[in-house]
Amino acid sequence: MTGKIILTMLAFAANSVLCRVALTGGYIDPATFSDVRIVSGALFLVVLMSVRKKPASKIHYDWRSGLALTLYVLAMSWSYLQIDTGTGALLLFGTVQTAMVIYGWRQGENVGLLKGAGLFLAVAGTVLLLLPGAHAPEPTSALMMIGSGLAWAYYSVKGKSMPEAIPATTGNFILAVPFTLILSLLPSVDRFASAPGLLLAMTSGALASGAAYALWYTLLPRMKAMTASTVQLSVPCLATLGGVVLLGETFSLRMLLSMCAVLLGIMMVIRAGRA
Repeated sequence: MTGKIILTMLAFAANSVLCRVALTGGYIDPATFSDVRIVSGALFLVVLMSVRKKPASKIHYDWRSGLALTLYVLAMSWSYLQIDTGTGALLLFGTVQTAMVIYGWRQGENVGLLKGAGLFLAVAGTVLLLLPGAHAPEPTSALMMIGSGLAWAYYSVKGKSMPEAIPATTGNFILAVPFTLILSLLPSVDRFASAPGLLLAMTSGALASGAAYALWYTLLPRMKAMTASTVQLSVPCLATLGGVVLLGETFSLRMLLSMCAVLLGIMMVIRAGRA
């Protein structure tokens, strides 16, 4: 299970990096990126459903989850026009962390000393990584990224009750296609797309979204809400590291220390969940 969690978090971080590279590089506009990302994810999952060993499984449709997926993708794309990779990931998954911890607490999940210490350490490491050295984000973009985090938190919570991950994820992406195509028309923006931009969007949609979200839905029923939220705090660290490799950002001692704190905190939360 740990290996699957790591793979999923790498895919989540890849979405932030791919989106940021595509938009800031001027390869594609945010509306088109969102459209291609969702359509590519839906097509990938439909093909996956057709070649599964369980062809009798029916696609599960939940319009609320489909709409949440749409809002998450659209708000994330528009936000990354003016927010750097690491800060955006912090706002996104910091919101997810807060929302899912509150949900878990209201559902009666016990925090305990080890889990509480792990939560604190992971949050502290994330704050250490980004806030002291980050420029204050543009307010509208920051609010949109927070909204994206709330939509993803709802999507993750709904996934805990899904018995079959791939049929549920496929249904969510299929429903998200018309939602995204319609809502992406609302903002006034010039549409443009180059071959690299389309490739980045399709990679984000098919692999880092479609495949990764199906894998995430297989993990969620076996994880408590607080655990699921905390492991996602690794994403800002991974996204920032991606910025170092792909966008030329500087790797610092502060980054190394914060990553160690976040990963140690996550390990504490996971161990507390097994106890």
